[in-house]
Amino acid sequence: MKIKICGNTSLQQLKEFNDWGIDYVGLIFYEQSPRYVLKKLEGKEVKDLNLSIGKVGVFVNASEEQIMKQVEDFGLDIVQLHGDETAAFCSHISDHIKVIKAFRIADYDTNIDWLIKEYDEVCDFYLFDKVSAGLYGGTGEKFNWKLIENSVIGKPFFLSGGIRSGDAEALTQFKHSFFYGVDINSRFETAPGIKDMDLIKEFISELKK
Repeated sequence: MKIKICGNTSLQQLKEFNDWGIDYVGLIFYEQSPRYVLKKLEGKEVKDLNLSIGKVGVFVNASEEQIMKQVEDFGLDIVQLHGDETAAFCSHISDHIKVIKAFRIADYDTNIDWLIKEYDEVCDFYLFDKVSAGLYGGTGEKFNWKLIENSVIGKPFFLSGGIRSGDAEALTQFKHSFFYGVDINSRFETAPGIKDMDLIKEFISELKK
C-alpha cells in the first residue's frame, strides 16, 4: 500500500518524509485551501531539495498554463486534478505529465463505474474523496468505502477523505485488486499544512503490522 501525505507546507517535513521513504507528498495549488502552498513555499526551495519522493501538485479547475507553470517551478512528478475537469482536459494534461483524477463521492446513489467511465483512457490514477457542498476536498470526512469495493475499477486508485490514525486496520482489510494507496491530510495535522509527525509514524507502523 502506497502512502501519500497531502497538504504539505513545510520544507523540513518534506525532507523528513523523503528520508522515511514515504511514496508521495501533495502540494496544494488551490488558493482557497488553508494549505495553499504558494503562501508558504517557493518553487525553487522545493525543487532545490532534489527529493526522490513523488511530488504531486493538487489543482482545482486550474488552466493548463497555471498547471504547467507550477510543474516546472516546483519540479512536480504528478498532477492531481481535484475539481470538475473534463476527460478531454485530463487527456491534454496527461500528454505532459502523469495525472491523478480525483472524484468526490456521496454516500447515496453514487455509481462509481459510471462516474469514472470516460476517464479510463486519459489518466494514470484515480483518487476517491468525500463530497461536501462547496468544498473540493479537505472535509476531514469519510465516504462509504463499500461503494468502491463493489465497483469494477481497472486503474490504480487512492482512498482519501477523513482517514485517521485509527483506520489502519480497516485499510489493511479493504479489498480491491486496484487499491493502490492511501491519501492522508487533515486528520494528521497540528495546524493546516503542518503535520503531526509522531501520529504519522504511528499510523505507518500500524499499517505495516
